[in-house]
Formats: sequence, structure tokens, C-alpha cells
Amino acid sequence: MYLDNNATTQVDKRVAEEIMQLFLEDYGNAGSRTHEHGQRAQQIANRARSVIAQTLGSRDDEVVFTSGATEANNIAVLGIAPEGLRTDHRHIVSTSIEHKAVLEPLKRLEDSGFEVDLIQPDQHGRVAAADVLAAVRPDTLLVSVMAANNETGIIQPIEEICAGLVGHEAWLHVDAAQTYGKHSAPLLDRRIDLMSLSAHKVFGPKGVGALIARRRGYRRPPLTPLTVGGGQERGLRPGTLPVPLVAGFARAAELAFEEHAARQAACKKYRADVIAGLAPLNPVLHGEHENCLPHVLNVSLPGLDSEAVMVAWRELIEVSNGSACTSASYEPSHVLAAMGVPKDQVLGALRLSWSHLSPPADWPEAVSRVRALL
Repeated sequence: MYLDNNATTQVDKRVAEEIMQLFLEDYGNAGSRTHEHGQRAQQIANRARSVIAQTLGSRDDEVVFTSGATEANNIAVLGIAPEGLRTDHRHIVSTSIEHKAVLEPLKRLEDSGFEVDLIQPDQHGRVAAADVLAAVRPDTLLVSVMAANNETGIIQPIEEICAGLVGHEAWLHVDAAQTYGKHSAPLLDRRIDLMSLSAHKVFGPKGVGALIARRRGYRRPPLTPLTVGGGQERGLRPGTLPVPLVAGFARAAELAFEEHAARQAACKKYRADVIAGLAPLNPVLHGEHENCLPHVLNVSLPGLDSEAVMVAWRELIEVSNGSACTSASYEPSHVLAAMGVPKDQVLGALRLSWSHLSPPADWPEAVSRVRALL
């Protein structure tokens, strides 16, 4: 039973069929405009760009395709830095619970002379919009706050932050990898200048995502490309466009928005089943679940180490004990630590994340295996 959908989701069969057709038949380079295969590829890419833009109330030319949300985060955070140097705006506001794909670029900027303020969350895993806004100064270049946390599923106050930044020059970046197609309403606010998306978190293919770079009037966000070598994606992300993946991303997005209500209802029901199934183990739930995505649960089982539980559940239930980006060299969750979760609970924390496609799990067997460890 796969319950690690915050790490990645399975590709929807309808999406996979479209991708394979493009790999095998419409395999042209979208940059080759002198023949039919290239023109057809460009048409497919243009349609995909339009689909992604429409889901967010954006313009087609505000969608920059990337290899995923990690690259989009890096382009947004590191790409805005030269503008900060040019204008002497070297202050950045973010949070201590961001994904490493934001925190590590921020550390690089801090090492090069930028000042970075990281706002702490409350005990429920949510940062206060008032704290974020209070940290903003006249020389603030960038505010970067994730839409929802990848480890806890806790939704962050993006709408309030957008409202509070009206009239301020600071650029606002939102890592929306975990909410796009699942909790998208706050992402429609055009005060969000830069937004990072990932296809494989929404039942699309790995290896593709997007950076939404919205105009302010006629002005585009002043980003400097991190790589050079071509004019693709308005010069921000050079390289041959992976047309099959881009089209698969768009198809996955279409399905996510068309089926949103049914998917949410299924995930809410599954959540109730998970909580009821784990109840005999007296789990400690991390985060305020009125503000949590319906497909995520972060828990600790008293007296148990997360690694031991995952071994006990092997070939029964697949879960994780943190973000997939750090699982190769496990470190205790910086997110739970920032929330003030006791160390023994941090070491015992498990993240369960399901989807509308998840079949029922055998919770009595899961409980039995855990009890055998005690």
C-alpha cells in the first residue's frame, strides 16, 4: 500500500497514454519551425502552456517550463538576486519550514551578503501572516512562503500575505508544489509574482514543472537566468523543450481541476479511515488539521522510532519519515523541530500521504505489527 504521495504520485493512465503517443509519433523539436514535425511540436507545447496558464488565471507568456519545482524555486530565488544587488535591496523574508529547494538557495544568498529573515511557525505548523509582514522592510527584495508544507500538509496564509503586501515593491514567491491542482484558490491572487509548480505531485510525469512569472503591468519579474545556451522559455530556461512531458503536465492539470471535488471528497474520507485505523496506537498528530491538506497526516507513535515502524510495515504500507529530498541521508525534520515538537517525537514521526486512487489499507495488521515492537 503506497501512502507516500507527497513524495510523488503515480502517473494517471490517461496522462501516460498521451505522453507515449507523443514520444512515439509527434516527437519533433518545438524549436524546429521549418517542417511539420517541429511545427506540430510547437503547437502542442503552446496548448500545454495555455492550459497551465488558464488554471491559474495567468497569461500564456507567464508560464516558464522547467524540470520541476526545485529548478523553478532556484530560478525564482537565485534569479532575483542580481536585481537586489542593482537596487540595493538585499533583504529577504521567508520561513524556517520551507523545502530545501528554497532554504538552500537562500543560504547561498546569505553567504554572499544578503540578509535573510526566517519566520518561525506556531506549534501547529503554520506561520502567522502578521509575522511575515512585520519582517518586511523598505529594502526587502523577496518574500518567499510555501503554499502548504510538504511534511505536515499544513496550509500557509498566502491570501493574507498577498493582501498585506499590496503596495509594497517586494517580489512574492510561492512554492506551490504541494497545492497546485489540490488547493489552488489562493494561487489565483495576482499579487503572487513567482510560483513554482511540479507535474509529478499532481499525477503527471517526473522531470517537468513550471515557474509562473507574472507581469506587474507591463513589467516582468527581473529574473536573471541561471543557465545559458539558447533562447527557449524567454531565455530563462534554455534547452530543448520536453514536449511529451509538457503535454503530460497539462493533461494532468486539466484532470486535476475537472475532478477536484471528487478527489477531495475521496481524500477526506480516506483521512478519517487512517485516523480511525491508527487510533489503537494513540498517535500524536502534528499540525492543526483544520488547516491541513486532506491527503496528508504527520504522526508520531509513542515510544517508537520511525525507522522501526517502517521496517515493520515493509510489504504492507509504504510511508516516509520526512521529505523525499533528504531521505538519502536522513536528518531529523527541520519542520517539526521548528514547530517545537519534542525530539523523541521528531525521531518517531511518520508522514502518510494518500490520494483519490489509494485502496483501503489493512490497519488491523499494521497495528498488530507495531504492537509487536513494544
